[in-house]
Amino acid sequence: MSAKSSKKTTPIALYPTYKALLEFEFTNYPELNHFLSSAPPWYLTHWQWGKSFLLYTGRNKSVHTYDRFRNEIEKFLLWVFFEKKTPVDELRKTDILAYADFCWHPPITWINTSNQQRFFLENGYFTLNEFWRPFKISTPKSQANQQIDKKKYRPSQQTLTSMFTAIIVFYNYLMAEELCYGNPAQLAKKDCKHFITDAQVKEVKRLTTIQWQYVLDTAVKMADEDEKYERNLFVIAALKTLFLRISELSERETWSPVMGHFWQDEDENWWLKVFGKGRKLRDITVPVDFIPFLERYRLSRGLTPLPISHDNNVLVEKIRGQGGMTTRHLRRLVQDVFDKAYEQMRRVEGENKARKLQEATTHWLRHTGASMEIERGRALKDLSEDLGHASMATTDTVYVQSENKQRAESGKQRKVD
Repeated sequence: MSAKSSKKTTPIALYPTYKALLEFEFTNYPELNHFLSSAPPWYLTHWQWGKSFLLYTGRNKSVHTYDRFRNEIEKFLLWVFFEKKTPVDELRKTDILAYADFCWHPPITWINTSNQQRFFLENGYFTLNEFWRPFKISTPKSQANQQIDKKKYRPSQQTLTSMFTAIIVFYNYLMAEELCYGNPAQLAKKDCKHFITDAQVKEVKRLTTIQWQYVLDTAVKMADEDEKYERNLFVIAALKTLFLRISELSERETWSPVMGHFWQDEDENWWLKVFGKGRKLRDITVPVDFIPFLERYRLSRGLTPLPISHDNNVLVEKIRGQGGMTTRHLRRLVQDVFDKAYEQMRRVEGENKARKLQEATTHWLRHTGASMEIERGRALKDLSEDLGHASMATTDTVYVQSENKQRAESGKQRKVD
C-alpha cells in the first residue's frame, strides 16, 4: 500500500474486553465478522492467534495486563492487515523495524485525542465504534482546553518499550504453540533507531512537601464541612501514606478490598493486606499516624472505630449502590481534591508553585509518600517491601535522588563571569 493510500486507512477494533472475549461469538459481532470473513483466510487465522494469546494473558496475568497487551497486539495486527499485508509468521527483522517506524509516525487517521470504547451494544449486537483509533495523543491536564495537533504525535520511550515487549511475548507464545519458528521482534529491538540511551536525571512525579500539605489540608477541610467527603480524605491519605496504586483500592473481578484486610499482629502493629501487580498478595505496614484517618472514615459509615478480623465491609464504598468503587470513580474522588487544592494554593502561593497540582495524577501520591520516606531515612529494604517492588534496585532507581540533589546544589555555585 502506498504512503498516500495508507493515510486514508481507517482501522477497526479487533478485540473486546477480557470478559467479553471469554464469551465471544462472531454472530454477536457482525461487522467484525464481515471484515474477517471477506478478507484473505490468514486474517481470520491471525485473529484467532491473537485471541488465544490474549485469553492466555487474561487467565495468567491481570486484567490490566490483558488491556495493555490487547492494545499492542491489536495495533500490530491492524498494521499487518492494512499496511504490510503479510502474514505474521513471514515477517522478518526489517519488517518489525518498519512497524516501529510506523508507530513513531502513524497516519493521523489512526490517532485519537480521547479514550473511546471499541464496541457499542445495539439491538443485541456489538457494533464497531467508528471514532475508536489504536493510537492516542493527549496533553497535560493543565493544557486540557488547547487544540491538539495529531501531527505532533510521538511515542515516549516507555511506549516504544511496551510495544516491543508485547510483540516479543506474542511471538514467544506463537513459537511455543509451534505456529512460528523465530522471533524477529527480539532481534529488531536491538536495532531500533528510535530508542535513546537515557542518562538523564530521572524526574519522580511527586508533590512537594508544601503541595502535599495543601492537598491534605483541603481534603480535611472538605470532610470537616461535609461528611460525604470523608471518603475522599480516606482515599487521599491511603494512597500517599500506604503507597497504594489506585487499582489496589478498587473493586476487581478477582479481588474485593474489605475492611478486614486491615489486621493487627501480636505486637499491636497494624498491617494492610493488598492484592497488587502480578497477582501478588503483600502486607503493608500501617503507621500510627494513619489510624485516625481510618477511624474517622469508619465512624462516618456507622462502623466501629477500628476493624476486626472477618470485617467484610468494603474498603471504599459507593454512596449509591452496593460494592466497592472502580478505579475510574476513585480517580474522580482524588481529582476533586486536587482541583480544590490547586485553586487554594494558586490564590495563596501563586501559579508557579501550584502548577504541578494541575498535572498530578493518583499515582503521584504513591511516589510522594515513598520519596518522603526516603528523605526521612527509612531503610530501602523496608520501603521496597511496602511498595511491592520485586527488588530494591527498582526502588533505588525510581526514588533515590540524593546524589542528584547534591550535584544540583553544587552546580548552583557556577559563575558566568
